[in-house]
Amino acid sequence: MKQLTDFSRIPFGVMPTPLYKLENLSREFGKNIYIKRDDMIGVALGGNKVRKLEYLLADARDQGADVVLTAGGPQSNHAMLTAACAARIGMKAILVLKKRGELTGGNLILDSIYNAEVRFVDTDSYDDVYAEMDRIMETLRKAGHTPYFIPVGGSVPRGSLGYVGCTQEIAAQSQALGVRFDAIVSATGSGGTYAGLTYGAKLHLPGTRSVGIGVCDDPFEDIAFELMTGLKELLEADAPVEKEDIHIRFCIGPGYAIPSPEGCAAVRRLARSEGILVDPVYTGKALAGFFQLLEDGYFMGEENILFVHTGGAGALFAVDLLPEA
Repeated sequence: MKQLTDFSRIPFGVMPTPLYKLENLSREFGKNIYIKRDDMIGVALGGNKVRKLEYLLADARDQGADVVLTAGGPQSNHAMLTAACAARIGMKAILVLKKRGELTGGNLILDSIYNAEVRFVDTDSYDDVYAEMDRIMETLRKAGHTPYFIPVGGSVPRGSLGYVGCTQEIAAQSQALGVRFDAIVSATGSGGTYAGLTYGAKLHLPGTRSVGIGVCDDPFEDIAFELMTGLKELLEADAPVEKEDIHIRFCIGPGYAIPSPEGCAAVRRLARSEGILVDPVYTGKALAGFFQLLEDGYFMGEENILFVHTGGAGALFAVDLLPEA
């Protein structure tokens, strides 16, 4: 089996990220609830995409790329972090974003600070966005540039290597704490983080269940299985990829990137109980789904549960929270 050190990587993040117990929420729910703070990863306002970009932009550099293109919604944390990491290595970033709603504030301000070129496509279809990216890349090639394409969320097997690495961190940190995690819970918006955590748990956290909270209605069971299969091939690993390892629940609300009452309530609950911020449309919805599973008894018999904070707080300054009920 290959090791992560066998793959090119640019160390953008400050790792390991903190992992500790949420004492107040643990008392409320009668479980030992821990958090992995990938929002404190040390780039911009933090977030899970940094781990993926360490491998993806290293691959771009190895291929001689001078321009990186990626896609997302107007408040995409992945797009913003791509711009931030690309700036670190002197690579131009072009962000091709869906045009949706009022296009101001939040991560769009950070995109500008990082000197990214932002192009909007007035569509709800990523097929249209990718077609526009193809046109841009062809124009760049004709001008003598070497572009590198990163899909939404950096969710390809090479990017998911970052979350195999995260499970190694979790294994070391849990051993230091004297805790064995029964379950890991994470937001699932494009599938790559969840796939890396799930396959990484098979390799480094035996007996730990990986649960993804989908914040859109993509077929994440199939997406995760495909990405995990790609990880197995990349790593030349023996551990099989099995459907039974994939546990997806959903907390979408009125739609992707649209605040939900549950998500906004979860933002306030975490802030007021633990002093930690999450955004209302991605990590906040995953947190709401996690709270609901706890209340429904989904983790019956499981005592030590880790929630992975995937970042995105920049959206708090662009998306209005719904009023409290």
